[in-house]
Amino acid sequence: MVFKRLLGMGGIPLDIDTLVQSGPAQPGGVLTGELVLRAPDRRIEVKSIWLRLVTDAPVAHKGDGASGDVFDYPSVSGHFTLEKGEEKRLPIRHRLKWETPLTEVKGQQLGVHLGLHTEVEAEGVKAQTDDDLVHITALPLHEAVLDAFAAEGYALRGSRVHNGNIPRTEYHVYRAQGLLLVDERSGQDRPEQLELHFHTNAVGCEIFLRKARIEERYWKNKPPARRFVAAHHDLGRVDFGEAVRQWIDEVGRTEGSHPTSDYED
Repeated sequence: MVFKRLLGMGGIPLDIDTLVQSGPAQPGGVLTGELVLRAPDRRIEVKSIWLRLVTDAPVAHKGDGASGDVFDYPSVSGHFTLEKGEEKRLPIRHRLKWETPLTEVKGQQLGVHLGLHTEVEAEGVKAQTDDDLVHITALPLHEAVLDAFAAEGYALRGSRVHNGNIPRTEYHVYRAQGLLLVDERSGQDRPEQLELHFHTNAVGCEIFLRKARIEERYWKNKPPARRFVAAHHDLGRVDFGEAVRQWIDEVGRTEGSHPTSDYED
């Protein structure tokens, strides 16, 4: 373990270490870990503990620490007393929201940073740790759709997470994650790059597909998106290869640079 020593008023020390599960979690799944606190020199009353899941999404204004890009709040017990030399371990068990951004797909890193910040307020101490990395991998439905795109020659080349939501969707995380797909079959009459969004819930995904403009942070300024749906129970029942060919063809026929509405049905 690597403890971080927090020094409060009068040099009162508190050692803290946040341990996040080593393997990746999945959207809608459970993130586990452990918070370890130690009072090395004297008795300390711990008043509150805050855990915050953060992304590296660009923000216009950030407050202190990482408050500007917080999107979820795991909970942990937070009011107790540590005697001198005592160490206390608190379990972390948090159900992730279905819209939690992905950091990897089948081990491929997407360039998305997701971390867990720990803030402790105790007697004379109020500080937060550096973020501990959290790994979120794709669901089987995500993988099946991406595999179908790969079979059509579109390789996953990275991702970008922006603040905001997809218009006219029910959302619980104020983030929109775009996945960049690049055509590796040159010379065909189809988009060279596609931007794919999974808006996931317990039933399945709303899938938004458009010509790529992944660096553009505002949804309304991106090219028009086509909307499709897929259910988790479609795995093994639906030919996603056929569906993806149709989706690519529809996006290729979309005219104009900007939609007349937030997305096209």
